[in-house]
Amino acid sequence: MQSAIYETWRHVFKLDPEREISDETLDAVCMSGTDAVIVGGTTGVTYDNTVDLLSRIRRYEVPCALEVSGEASAVPGFDYYFIPMVLNTDRAEWLIGHQVEALRRLGAFIPWDQTAAEGYLILNPDAKAAQLTGARTDLDAESLAAYVYMADRLMRLPIVYIEYSGTYGDMSLVKRACKSVTGARVFYGGGIDSADKARQAAEAAHTVIVGNAIYDDRLEAALSTVQAVRETVCGLRG
Repeated sequence: MQSAIYETWRHVFKLDPEREISDETLDAVCMSGTDAVIVGGTTGVTYDNTVDLLSRIRRYEVPCALEVSGEASAVPGFDYYFIPMVLNTDRAEWLIGHQVEALRRLGAFIPWDQTAAEGYLILNPDAKAAQLTGARTDLDAESLAAYVYMADRLMRLPIVYIEYSGTYGDMSLVKRACKSVTGARVFYGGGIDSADKARQAAEAAHTVIVGNAIYDDRLEAALSTVQAVRETVCGLRG
């Protein structure tokens, strides 16, 4: 994947195929001025509900990426594909196991020039993703920095995704991660439900991901994050 594709993204909305979203809300999200939409979820993601959501998003010109959480959701037709690799888990299947099994069957069909790996660091112990993958969420600053070094400098991953899904994270840790990378772009997601939080996250991370607020009767707040991020200078690489 050409790094320039996502190097320009500052604000992204993330939509879950398992969760219901009205046509009016989807229209507002896709016409908001966000840089891209990522489709993905932790559980309940199927081929059918992914295809359905993609077909609805395709009415708009917004770039659309699929975060491939399993073979069932490997749907063709997206602009880009992200393959998550959970770094802070002792369960190897979430780092390379499921990915290798999928590549055995689908490797020859993957659009490699549109595909990139995401090094996930899941830091909220109550998040479904943390519980599913057995993520070690109690990382101190030095441990987090070590994972970021591994992802960025040893593994050469193009994206480091710091995920606090369901809660607002420690922006000092996110900012430290951004200052540590030399090639990767740092995505941040978790608890962005106001323009103020979006600005803080945009100062700390290269790319801000907004998801849950769309579904939690906070659409206006979610939409306000687009302009907030656009008006905020990251102050870091990218």
